[in-house]
Amino acid sequence: MIIGVLKEIKTEEYRVSAPPMAVESLVQAGHKVIVQTTAGEGSGFADDDYVKVGATIINNVGEVWGQAEMIYHVKEPIPAEYKYLRQGLILFTYLHLAAERELTQTLLENGVTGVAFETVENPDGTTPLLEPMSAVAGRVGTLVGAQYLGKMHGGSGKLIGGVPGTPPATVVVLGGGVVGTNSAQMALGLGARVIMLTRNLQRLKYLEEVMPGRFETRASNPYNIANAVREADIVIGAVLVPGSQAPIMVTREMVKTMRPGSVIVDIAIDQGGCIETSDPTTHANPIYVEDGVIHYCVTNMPGMYPRTSAIALSNATLPYALKLANRGIVGAVQSDECLAKGVNTYNKYCTNEPTATSLGLEYTPLSKLIK
Repeated sequence: MIIGVLKEIKTEEYRVSAPPMAVESLVQAGHKVIVQTTAGEGSGFADDDYVKVGATIINNVGEVWGQAEMIYHVKEPIPAEYKYLRQGLILFTYLHLAAERELTQTLLENGVTGVAFETVENPDGTTPLLEPMSAVAGRVGTLVGAQYLGKMHGGSGKLIGGVPGTPPATVVVLGGGVVGTNSAQMALGLGARVIMLTRNLQRLKYLEEVMPGRFETRASNPYNIANAVREADIVIGAVLVPGSQAPIMVTREMVKTMRPGSVIVDIAIDQGGCIETSDPTTHANPIYVEDGVIHYCVTNMPGMYPRTSAIALSNATLPYALKLANRGIVGAVQSDECLAKGVNTYNKYCTNEPTATSLGLEYTPLSKLIK
């Protein structure tokens, strides 16, 4: 199979889907890998690094799209790339279609096989291709929240961990999955008081047993969320429903109860956000202020640390990329039910039920199309 690795063009996105070590594995498996010039530069990988492992470097982005049978990407295509989408192309990337009606319709109209990292799902409900970036995003969320508490950024001027004789900041984490756990770990490591809310009481019990420091747990319901938000210096939105738009957990009225100079970091913004006042932002313009509260809603937070993120992402996605390349889409999904759940669009059909429900589209099970 011919696999294309593109230079990411979304604003302030420096990750690359396939570092040289991943390309080497694909080449050794007998596949041709074409890499757009400077695709790895933002993550610290030069064109020569790719040439040494057997990749072909191509300068023209249209040629990469045109030759490739599978595009191995990081972020979803943006409108400037829609013209390259075509029938039968496999697009292996983060898609987050539940919040992307135009992109979803474009993929369907063009017959693209869209395999979304974030909806590849294990039998236990975990999402192996989302977890590495969720871990990075969770840690980044706490770091940026602490940064924007600084007075020079318009924050309250409260040091996240305090010092002896002063209280630490209170960090409220909504969600106890990979994002929330990593956010809480980072906050606790910096000396903060952490309140975590999730509906999974078994998860809360486990985390309360293993988390160090000033760690509190509360069952997630509107009453508890409202009280926790009122106490918060930083609120971190870490709620995810794979394939679906994120549910609103914090209302506008709750945000109004926060102290001026507090910070909201909505990591769920890729799926529409879990805080009513959240709107997508970029690394170039990361924040806005509403009701006196700083909102940080960057849609690709792991892009801030592209070297770490690119390697971590590739470690998780490469086995699936190899399966797609070795067996083709039909053989790959027939042999791997977890990967089959990642197929969101196929032959002009929407094959992911949560996405179809979120966008009001007809849902067709992949099993009816591939037998």
